[in-house]
Amino acid sequence: MKKLFFFFVFLFSIISVSAQQKTYCNPINIDYGYTPIPNFSTWGKHRATADPVIVNYKGDYYLFSTNQWGYWWSSDMNNWNFVSKKFLRPWHNVYDELCAPGIGIVGDTMLVFGSTYSKNFTLWMSTDPKANDWKPLVDSLDIGGWDPSFFTDDDGRFYMYNGSSNRWPLYGVELDRKTFKPIGTRKELFGLDSWRYGWHRFGEYMDDTFLDGFLEGAEMVKHNGKYYFQYAGPGTEFSGYADGVAVGDGPLNYFQNQSDPLSMKAGGFARGAGHGATFQDNQKKYWHVSTMVVAVKNNFERRLGIWPAGFDKDDVMYCNTAFGDYPHFLPGDMIDHKQSRFTGWMLLNYKKPVQVSSTLGSQYNANNAVDESIKTYWSAASANKGEWIQTDLGQTSTINAVQINYADQDVSFLGKTLNEQHQYLLYYSLDGKKWNVLIDKSANKKDVPHDYIELEKPIQARYIKLENIHIPSGKFAISGLRVFGNGNGTKPEAVKDFYVLRTEKDKRSAWLKWSPVDNAYAYNIYFGTDPDKLYNSIMVHDANDYYYKGMDSKKTYYYKIEAINENGVSLSSKITKAE
Repeated sequence: MKKLFFFFVFLFSIISVSAQQKTYCNPINIDYGYTPIPNFSTWGKHRATADPVIVNYKGDYYLFSTNQWGYWWSSDMNNWNFVSKKFLRPWHNVYDELCAPGIGIVGDTMLVFGSTYSKNFTLWMSTDPKANDWKPLVDSLDIGGWDPSFFTDDDGRFYMYNGSSNRWPLYGVELDRKTFKPIGTRKELFGLDSWRYGWHRFGEYMDDTFLDGFLEGAEMVKHNGKYYFQYAGPGTEFSGYADGVAVGDGPLNYFQNQSDPLSMKAGGFARGAGHGATFQDNQKKYWHVSTMVVAVKNNFERRLGIWPAGFDKDDVMYCNTAFGDYPHFLPGDMIDHKQSRFTGWMLLNYKKPVQVSSTLGSQYNANNAVDESIKTYWSAASANKGEWIQTDLGQTSTINAVQINYADQDVSFLGKTLNEQHQYLLYYSLDGKKWNVLIDKSANKKDVPHDYIELEKPIQARYIKLENIHIPSGKFAISGLRVFGNGNGTKPEAVKDFYVLRTEKDKRSAWLKWSPVDNAYAYNIYFGTDPDKLYNSIMVHDANDYYYKGMDSKKTYYYKIEAINENGVSLSSKITKAE
């Protein structure tokens, strides 16, 4: 009888999970390596990566990023397969390998080159990266460069861009396609102008208090004969970390900066959208991958996110980060990216009641798991099987998906760990007494630090409970147990009395203020320099004002706002002009 019972439990868990997920959720769920930086680390070992590049090569997606002892490939941009490979630097430091890599495609060949200030780093080549078949193309690429990137123009000419500094600009140079030696000298291409563009200012609050902004992460895309030179700033540890874009008529010509960031995600669960790359899917739709910020155990504790991007009818390049860490649809259709790929599944348990099996200490209290901040987390007192956390949605709701974000508490790993896994049971209940298994991953063999589960069919439940079976290292700790769906209630009313007070003394800054909506837990603020192109957004929780200091001092701005709750999104306010 017991065997029959467990068979039905197992069968139920299988049919509850979508056989082929159609959605994903940031931060993306890959097996990030444990990457401490000893000179800066004061809180211990932790997962981290940054500076991602995704290229579409022969119909598959290849993802490279900093210090991962290898790379990933995927056929669907959802299930990523890790390939272990050491692209070692000259000094062969096993913990500091392939930082901020540059990836190029020349003909049918993929090229990989890591950041270096020296002249003796190998340029690697492969025509079968899925099989981990690599050869040195140039044993020592004399040009060197930190944060390198490559671009092949339509005429076959090949270019390299690089730079990472809060003093020096970004550079570009043409390389000979046979010898890969520079043709001429590097050309200065672009620098930050914080006096004009507020988001270029260094600091969590864009205030340039003690350092100038850092400029890095050059990347090039060509569209309709124009060249879109992308760059990152002003600091990888800040919520305002973003990618900008400047447009030119040649690969090494003058570039005119677009006023606002290309990709910015200054609010929400996981913030930051800087130092990334733009690529196309198999339907020729554009996407943008970039770095998301944790910055708790040290400044360089980071994750990765992917957002829909593209070009509008006026060839303005955009990236849509609204609801950027909520479930979005994966590639595979012809949906216009300007219309958003957001599923409409809302967060159901923001700051809702939580119960746990144990707590390590007051710093790691249970409510941290539902406060919509990846920087805070709950930790159980141990990693024992049976430790659990339970969230109460407050009412019976329609549940479509769950994201489980593990935190790094007292982990012991250093470097890349293979053959490690997270194992758990996820339950649901209508009354908090009678529980049914929703997801059974007790036999899971994958490392899933940001596991995201889309249900094949929505369920009705009020309570979700996560029970630990096994974790790779450290204690059972959760930065976000996030439940998505619909609360079966009323959407919030539209925001009233929305004001944008732009300062005369500093046109880069404005105070945004609005009347609170009683049943809203958050707001999306959209803005831009054209009322028809409000491509940037910021999600604000638990407040009815916001100071934005990232504007172009020479441009007129336009803003609108919408309210958010468990049941959906309100109508947007009228557009407000800020001169």
